Amino acid sequence: MPFPVNMGDSTYTGQGKKMLKVFLVEDEAIIREGLREIIPWQQYGFTVVGDAGDGEQALPMIREARPDVLITDIRMPFMDGLALSSLVSREFPNTKIIIISGYDEFEYARQAIRIGVEQYLLKPVTKAMLIKTLNEVQAKISSEREQESYKERFRSEVQEYEQFSRRRFFEEIVTGQLSVEEIYEKADQLGIAIEAQSYRILMYSIVARHMQSGEGTAVGYPKLRREDETRGGVSVADQAAGSALQEDTAARLQDTHDGLAQFFLMYPEYLVFRWNIQTYAVLIKAGAGQMDERTAQCLDTIRMHVLPVENEVEWHVAVGRETTRLSALPACFEEVSRIYSCRHLLGDCHVLTKENTLDLMESENEESLKNVDMDRLDPSILRRFLENGQPEEIGNFVDEYISGTHDAAISRLFCQYLMLNVRFTAISFLERLGYDQKEFIDDFPTAQVAARSLTRAELKEYVRQILVRTFELRERKNRSQNKTVISQALEYIDQNYADENISLKEVAGYVNVSANYFSAVFSQEMRQTFVEYLTQKRMERAKELLRTSDLRSAEVAAEVGYRDPHYFSFVFRKTQGCAPRDYRAMSGSSVKRR
Repeated sequence: MPFPVNMGDSTYTGQGKKMLKVFLVEDEAIIREGLREIIPWQQYGFTVVGDAGDGEQALPMIREARPDVLITDIRMPFMDGLALSSLVSREFPNTKIIIISGYDEFEYARQAIRIGVEQYLLKPVTKAMLIKTLNEVQAKISSEREQESYKERFRSEVQEYEQFSRRRFFEEIVTGQLSVEEIYEKADQLGIAIEAQSYRILMYSIVARHMQSGEGTAVGYPKLRREDETRGGVSVADQAAGSALQEDTAARLQDTHDGLAQFFLMYPEYLVFRWNIQTYAVLIKAGAGQMDERTAQCLDTIRMHVLPVENEVEWHVAVGRETTRLSALPACFEEVSRIYSCRHLLGDCHVLTKENTLDLMESENEESLKNVDMDRLDPSILRRFLENGQPEEIGNFVDEYISGTHDAAISRLFCQYLMLNVRFTAISFLERLGYDQKEFIDDFPTAQVAARSLTRAELKEYVRQILVRTFELRERKNRSQNKTVISQALEYIDQNYADENISLKEVAGYVNVSANYFSAVFSQEMRQTFVEYLTQKRMERAKELLRTSDLRSAEVAAEVGYRDPHYFSFVFRKTQGCAPRDYRAMSGSSVKRR
């Protein structure tokens, strides 16, 4: 009878190192049992996860167990070892195969080599010979996994740098800083396929609903710290519970963003750019007659990824107009930004278009107070804008907010109501941020303004001034928080940059924010990515060691956080323009090397 499959994914050695899983296939039961018993598998870092008497019986068990090492005989009934090895090699290319055969025939060995078998051992196999082979296989697996880890890290670093470069490129396009010729040239430098017959810009945001009204902004802002005794009368236990909920929501939100990022990476017709901490922009490229289909696919994908967290987030997508010219993208971006700013007034409308926001962006000439849309004056709309809006959206928001009052806005009584509504909402918001009224109350001169009737333009200007000042104070508080986060992060990086495993996620955890938020804030505040800063730190230290010490290049690599000296040399050459050895020679170091 076959040995029951034991899923060994959670089996570890005494040193905490994950054991390698071994599967045995041998038609002679005595030999199969002997193999299981003669080798002290765990002592050498292995665990037997199953065995079988032939290839046919073994294959489904191997598919379930996914072993790291397959040890098989050649001649067996139903399916021989070579056929099994060929199938396993195709399905699980990382599985190392050891063939044990009683036949010293060249044709068998030739087929084994072609299949990619790791070792071909002839019976009888001694215990020492098998242990030696297993140790060699283990060393090879360890080396390959280490190399794959470095490759994955390199891919991650390259991806982060490319995202930052793409964002700068997008900013330059939509702000009109680049001519069409320069757009094509820079796109080519960044490896971005920008050519298309038509274009459309979407803007979207997916942010967590607040745990309590006015408590912070989007998930990702600094979480409550357990060492704080109280904050606003909230107990440590309540803070801890709220923090745990925030972390759980933040994790699901991160999964949502990661899923969308994977989608956009799979389809080159969508170029996604991070516009600010909360907002992403998607440049859709399409051929003739394809734009509506591709836009619908993009919207459906966003909806699908939001669905699992829809009760925990607020999400909006603004759809811009189609254009056939790259030179028209700045105007298109200005229009879609205006549409996107309507999300603060149409909270329940998730997909915003020019058509469903037209009445917000065009003032109507109604004559009476009864035409005022009181829902549009709900203080919660103002609060949402103060919490999640961006300073550059203030003008559009004020236009849309006041347009809901129609000509009633020129009524002195209504002006007073509207100004007090805006004023008190702003005061309440700033107090929740921790400000004292004395710090800003003089900037809100309602009494003087309300003493006379205002034109619509004057009313808009008053509301705009209130919002501008409120945003200035909000941004000051955010900058203070961000500076604290960045200061703590830089201190941690300075102390741990030599640790090869240091990562953005680890540093974000240390400063108590989400990785997504930390990445955005770090790039915004430092004007370079986390990886760029970490690499720069490591390279400066490496250059110092090359100039002042007799350490070999491999030893310098280890000192600054690179286990693989080849990867260190690659990064050094990429960032410094020469190899470490050449840099040492050019620096004129007088230190005698060992």
